[in-house]
Amino acid sequence: MNWGEVLPFPDVTQLARVAIRIAIAAALGWMIGAERGSMGKAAGTRTHMLVAIGAALFIIVPAEIGLNEGDLGRVIQGIAAGIGFIGAGTILKRTDQQEITGLTTAATIWLTAAIGLAVGAGQVWIAVMSGACAWMVLSLFQPSDSRTSKLHQP
Repeated sequence: MNWGEVLPFPDVTQLARVAIRIAIAAALGWMIGAERGSMGKAAGTRTHMLVAIGAALFIIVPAEIGLNEGDLGRVIQGIAAGIGFIGAGTILKRTDQQEITGLTTAATIWLTAAIGLAVGAGQVWIAVMSGACAWMVLSLFQPSDSRTSKLHQP
């Protein structure tokens, strides 16, 4: 059996580039998911990591096989629209308490997909800056959200 035909790696550089992008996507997904997990949210570390890796792969694979920019644009549009279904699953309306929960987690899933797309497209610096900004928003502004929600309770 010729393993070069079964597992075609054009070169070590390509393998390293793809492996590094997937690892970075996973790490950034972990960073956002860890915060959600620490808040006791159902979509935590594993979910965010998998969303980031999946989104990165949806860009890496078409780019590696040579799709043009227009086709990659359609892939990005499909992911941006489709990831909303996963996020929607985290939103819950509690009719007895007249409140909706899970909106922030849904937004982090959507953002994590965008971060994965950026990493997959090779725009790692944009993904890292966005991940850091998201982490700061989640970490620094959470206490003010808690105070605000207490003010609106009857």
